[in-house]
Amino acid sequence: MSIELPRPKYISFDIIGTLIHFEMRKIVEPMVADRLPAGQIDQFFDDFSFIRYDEILEYRPYDEVLERSFRRISERYGLEARDEDIATIQREVLEWGAHPDVPEPLAKMAEHFPLVALSNADDRHLNAFIPRLGAPFHRVITAEQTGAYKPRVQAFDHMLRELDAEPSEFLHISSHQHYDHIPMQKLGFTNKVFLDRGYDPDLPSYGAIRMTSLDEVNRALGIA
Repeated sequence: MSIELPRPKYISFDIIGTLIHFEMRKIVEPMVADRLPAGQIDQFFDDFSFIRYDEILEYRPYDEVLERSFRRISERYGLEARDEDIATIQREVLEWGAHPDVPEPLAKMAEHFPLVALSNADDRHLNAFIPRLGAPFHRVITAEQTGAYKPRVQAFDHMLRELDAEPSEFLHISSHQHYDHIPMQKLGFTNKVFLDRGYDPDLPSYGAIRMTSLDEVNRALGIA
């Protein structure tokens, strides 16, 4: 059965994880693997993810979020949070590139709809990431600009004000249900795609349609 999506005025995106390959484990695992008890590495990264979520509930620059999160998870597991490791994390995050399946379908999408980035990072991160995506963006909105990280309502309200738009005018695409689709459901965003990259479970009760590629989204929009 084919899926059809309502054609929006804007297509908005989460960026890190959804379009940019989120490689935190690739950076951090070499720093901690030989210092953790056997069998704890997966739980360490599950806990690290939750601590980062907790840290973004109050705005501070993204580099500080990374530092505070790493120090907290290290303390929880009895590890030294080495300054050089923190500096490496902050530096290498800026080197992340697009998922291989992003540039071509995203460029096709941009031929038909204005693209909007709503990102949980700061301006300098998006200045690095957006050129790697292979498509023009109509507007790039960061946590630095909004003074809040998703899932805070302030982030979504800022996007609506900046574009003088209503929730009904968006298709929002994200790989992160907890950051994006859960609060957006409460705010009246009804046209949502959960681009499943394995970060979050599918939570269909929050209204996002699960897809696995931007090509699939394009077909559902009738532009394949």
